[in-house]
Amino acid sequence: VVDGCFYQMISEVLRVSLESIRLWVKDLILYGPESVISKKSPGRPSKLTKTQRKELERIIIEGPEAAGFPGACWRSPMIQNLIYIKFGALYSVHYIAQLLKNMGFSYQKAKFTADDKDPEKRKEWLQTVWPQIIKLAREKNAHILFGDEASFPQWGTLSYTWAKRGQQPVVKTSGIRRGYKVFGLIDYFTGKFFYECNDKKLNSDTYQMFIDEVMKKTRKHIILIQDGASYHTSVATRKYFEEHAEKITVFNLPSYSPDYNPIEMLWKKVKEKYIHLHYFPTFESLKEKVNEALLGFTNLKEEILALFGLYDNLHTV
Repeated sequence: VVDGCFYQMISEVLRVSLESIRLWVKDLILYGPESVISKKSPGRPSKLTKTQRKELERIIIEGPEAAGFPGACWRSPMIQNLIYIKFGALYSVHYIAQLLKNMGFSYQKAKFTADDKDPEKRKEWLQTVWPQIIKLAREKNAHILFGDEASFPQWGTLSYTWAKRGQQPVVKTSGIRRGYKVFGLIDYFTGKFFYECNDKKLNSDTYQMFIDEVMKKTRKHIILIQDGASYHTSVATRKYFEEHAEKITVFNLPSYSPDYNPIEMLWKKVKEKYIHLHYFPTFESLKEKVNEALLGFTNLKEEILALFGLYDNLHTV
C-alpha cells in the first residue's frame, strides 16, 4: 500500500479478500506497523483444530457486533478475517462458505419475532395447560383439534429455488388480488383433517358455520385449540361457544405463538408444493389446485401426525 499498490493487486498476490486488506490497513493506520507484523507469525496452522472450530462456532452464533465488527450480518470476508486474526489460520474467502457448511451452518434469511411475546405465558402453556388438555381429552374421550385459517393468493407466491447464476427465475402472475380462503382443523390423536373452503370473508359467521359442520361429523366432544384472531374471540363467537359448551371446549393459544399451532406447518406444506412459483390465470385454476392439495392431505394422516412433534415430546401425562 505504501508503495502505491492497489488493494485489488495486493488481494490477488496474497490471495486474501479485499475486506481483509482494508482491515489490515486500518490496523496499520490506527496501531502502527507492529499490529500488522504480529499477525504474520511463521508456522501458523493451515487448518483449525476442533477446539478452535468450537470457539469459532460460538463467536459466529453471538454475532458480528459481539466480535467487534460493524453490522449484524456475517459475510465471508469478515469470517475469513476473524479466523486469521483470532487463530492465525488463512483460508481462501471462497472456501469460507464450505467451511461453515461443514460446521453445521447454512446461509439463512432471518425472521421477525414479536417483541411482545410473553415467555411466561408460552412456558405455562407447554408445562401446565397442555397436560390439562390431555387429561381432559382422556376424561371426555374427546378430539383435540388445532385450528387455523389460510388464504391462498391468485397472484401467486415467490420462493427460493435453484437457478443458473445470473438467470433469475421468472413466474407469470395475473396480478389479481384475490385469495381462496380455507378453515382447517387437525386432530392430535388421529391425524384427521377437517377443512372448508370459503370464497367469502373470514369472520365470526363463517367461522361458526365451519365449526357447525365439524360438530355434525363427530359424536365425540371437541377440544378446540385456536389463536386469538378477532373472529375466534369476538362477542358473537364467545356466545356461540357458550351455547355449545356440552359439545365443545375452547383453549386459546398464547399470543404470537404460531409455532405452537401444528396446522401452520400444514399450510406451509400446501403452499410449498402447490402454490409457490405457480401461475394461476383464473381463480378457478387456483381453487382446483388448492382443493387437490387439501383432498390429498385427508388421506395422509401419518404425515399430519408428524406435525405434532412439539407436543409429542411433552406428552408424558
